[in-house]
Amino acid sequence: MRICLFPGTFDPVTLGHVDIINRALPLFDKIYVGIGINSSKSPMFSPEQRMEWFNEIYQDEPKVESVGYEGLTVNYCNLIGAKFILRGIRYVSDFEYEKTIADANRTLDKHIETIFLTGEPKFTSVASTIVRDILKNGGDASPFLPDAVIKSLKR
Repeated sequence: MRICLFPGTFDPVTLGHVDIINRALPLFDKIYVGIGINSSKSPMFSPEQRMEWFNEIYQDEPKVESVGYEGLTVNYCNLIGAKFILRGIRYVSDFEYEKTIADANRTLDKHIETIFLTGEPKFTSVASTIVRDILKNGGDASPFLPDAVIKSLKR
């Protein structure tokens, strides 16, 4: 089975994240969306909320499962049997940063390969940081967000 982990903070889940997952679906038998829990970060949304969004978005897709994890990504990959790490790339600068992490992960475990998918051009401006700024300042972030996220924010 081709199992991958798509790690990130996903704070909040954006259309860019969903785009990467949707385009990875034909490549993998199982995609774990790994919500990294980092004690040094104070996210806007709880890990449970972020998992709930993915569960709602992919309720009809058994290949996608959201999970929370702490610690090294390669260790979690080994725990779930993932031989691939999925990462989305928007810009060349993303690639430089992501390649450094991929190289470190390969040094830690040479059996786990990082796969990069480039985002659709219409989603390149979609970054969780920007979306959080829009939300914090009372703006309408809906053009960047999946329906499941928009609905829960209105509640």
